[in-house]
Amino acid sequence: MPLDTPRHQRAHGRAELGFRQTPRGTALGHLFHAAPYRILFPVPEPDDLPSAALVNVGGGLAGGDSLSLEVTLEAGAAAQVTTPAAEKIYRSLGDATRIDSRLVLPPGATLEWLPQETILFDGARLERRMRVEMAPDARLLATEMLVLGRAARGEAFDHGSLLDSWRLQRGGRLDWADALDLSGDLPARRTAPFGYAGANAMALLLFAAPVAEALAARDLMRDEGLDATLARPGLLLARWLGEASSVRDGLTKILPKFRASLLGLPPRLPRLWTS
Repeated sequence: MPLDTPRHQRAHGRAELGFRQTPRGTALGHLFHAAPYRILFPVPEPDDLPSAALVNVGGGLAGGDSLSLEVTLEAGAAAQVTTPAAEKIYRSLGDATRIDSRLVLPPGATLEWLPQETILFDGARLERRMRVEMAPDARLLATEMLVLGRAARGEAFDHGSLLDSWRLQRGGRLDWADALDLSGDLPARRTAPFGYAGANAMALLLFAAPVAEALAARDLMRDEGLDATLARPGLLLARWLGEASSVRDGLTKILPKFRASLLGLPPRLPRLWTS
């Protein structure tokens, strides 16, 4: 008798993280995680925000794997969410890898969303969606970086696909939406002079805050010789496109200045970015 084609075991991780505001400051209020997701809590510096580190104990994601995350803050709470290393998206045999995240920031809340880069192996298929729901006076400093192929091995992202989507709601209304679709003839799209022009990495810096603070963020970028866009009142966007190490360098140079000038925090990177 013909045998059924075996199906590979897939990983479906889920994590929920909640921060509450107490008389002593922000503290953990809710925690749930299911493998391969784990959330760790490195001890922060005394003058810095409480930090949560998202860990994929599987070491990477393959086609058909999925991760789902929800981060919720109480009014007035302030926290940082980061990762201890780059997330690796392996070559797919057909199914896409899915990463879905939701961030909820009520009035007066501040969140730093600072994961390290996501590396797309050649042949990877990734669908990543971010949904943000925030109050008009909440503050979100977010970065995301994508590397197209394993740069250290000289690998190019010539096969596969990427769908990267953002939806940001403020005050219950859609304030900004963005989606990147990278599929089809990848070598041609990556090398097109008015496309990626041979770049193997890209990054986004997003700062959503009250209008005056976003204007101050634009002035800061100009002082550093960098361009940024005020896509909406109170929403600053900056993007990098280039070689992986230079893109990461661009982020690591501006982030400490954003933290100090705009959030009143120490001018340092997350400890896990440098350890």
